[in-house]
Amino acid sequence: MAAVVSDLVDFLNASPTAFHAVDEAKRLLKAAGFEQLSEREEWTGLQPGRKYFFTRNHSAIVAFAIGAKYVAGNGFHIIGAHTDSPCLKLKPVTKITKGGYLEVGVQTYGGGLWYTWFDRDLTIAGRVLVREKKDGVVSYGHKLVRVQEPIMRIPTLAIHLDRTISSEGLKINNQNHLVPVLGTLIKKLVEGNVPGESSGAENTKHHPLLLQLIAKEANCEVDEICDFELQLCDTQPSVVAGAMKEFIFSGRLDNLCMSFCSLKALVESTSTDHSLDHESGVRMVALFDHEEVGSDSAQGAGSPAMLDALTRITCCFNHSNSKLLEKAIQRSFLVSADMAHALHPNYMEKHEENHQPKLHGGLVIKHNANQRYATNAVTAFIFREIAERLQLPIQDFVVRNDMACGSTIGPILASGVGIRTVDIGAPQLSMHSIREMCAVDDVNYSYEHLKAYFEEFTELDNKVKVDC
Repeated sequence: MAAVVSDLVDFLNASPTAFHAVDEAKRLLKAAGFEQLSEREEWTGLQPGRKYFFTRNHSAIVAFAIGAKYVAGNGFHIIGAHTDSPCLKLKPVTKITKGGYLEVGVQTYGGGLWYTWFDRDLTIAGRVLVREKKDGVVSYGHKLVRVQEPIMRIPTLAIHLDRTISSEGLKINNQNHLVPVLGTLIKKLVEGNVPGESSGAENTKHHPLLLQLIAKEANCEVDEICDFELQLCDTQPSVVAGAMKEFIFSGRLDNLCMSFCSLKALVESTSTDHSLDHESGVRMVALFDHEEVGSDSAQGAGSPAMLDALTRITCCFNHSNSKLLEKAIQRSFLVSADMAHALHPNYMEKHEENHQPKLHGGLVIKHNANQRYATNAVTAFIFREIAERLQLPIQDFVVRNDMACGSTIGPILASGVGIRTVDIGAPQLSMHSIREMCAVDDVNYSYEHLKAYFEEFTELDNKVKVDC
């Protein structure tokens, strides 16, 4: 199982943004024999026993393997997760010059622990829309970029200039204080003009120095950059750490850890020539964007992306019966996989006494009577039964009654599609920090549990009788 952890660390290090995570997922899927589809084309050639995937906006990806015994109306066995994490994204106009400093305007994305972004060695990554000309024909494409070296920093204010910080704590104004420093005006003047600085009106939006860095990574000229979606990211790599090498220290564990384990489970559960011989359903992984901000986008879980996939697959195998999709949905099951809150040794009072997930304790089933999680007794039983069959540990989480409960894509998809859902996740600490941590054992347990879900669900679900 050491290979699973090593592969996760590699995945994390290759995925500073949702765009990069999807690109890495594509690489893994293609290497495993999955065929890429396009939502802009007809899906007329889908075949039982074959494996496929498609992307949307290059920040969401859906992969599926069709069982050899599949017929239209059979169920879909799905794991859903998300590719995005809280971060600082560059504004449409980033150019800020004040106090002799060159700064870059950013906006907060999601509910990050923004104080953890101070005094970190930061860089930028994302995608750039580039104008390309070949044989006199102009086209536009996007390129993924990542500046490897640290180029920015958000410096804290010295304690000598903020004497109340010890008594009143750090107080951050997100507009005024979360502004990274790119360079200094005096150094820019001494060094002379930066290439691209004389390119006119567009430079009122961004520092020429920043544009030159982006152009270099995109392998284009500054004036060929049409637009971009970039974000700040930490340059410190993800690592296996701790005195006993039992932890993973990394950014974006929420939720790239669950995204990777889901993909790995799908790939490995369909890796041999006969893996799908006895499968009558469709095994699927759906990784969405924009979960951290509510999922309401064309590539979020609030979109019809997953339902579109279910519809197109069902209709590909039977055009004449429009009611087969409704039948298929009622035979389907969704595992909503999003990281969970482990018990914190320094803040133990934040957990309900009887529900304290531990690191190394296995996946956590999340419950909430007010439907902030979509788990019910039936869906929890099915997921727990799979763990028991493989003798894997399993835990439960309920938020305290005097605290607000977070949510996931689970309730969104359960209510929007009508699919049975269980909310689960691997336990972690420092959620939404620039640097999070989880346990090596839980990565292995997650992979094993999710792989077993794909392999065991069809047989187990036939024994569960509800709504008879």
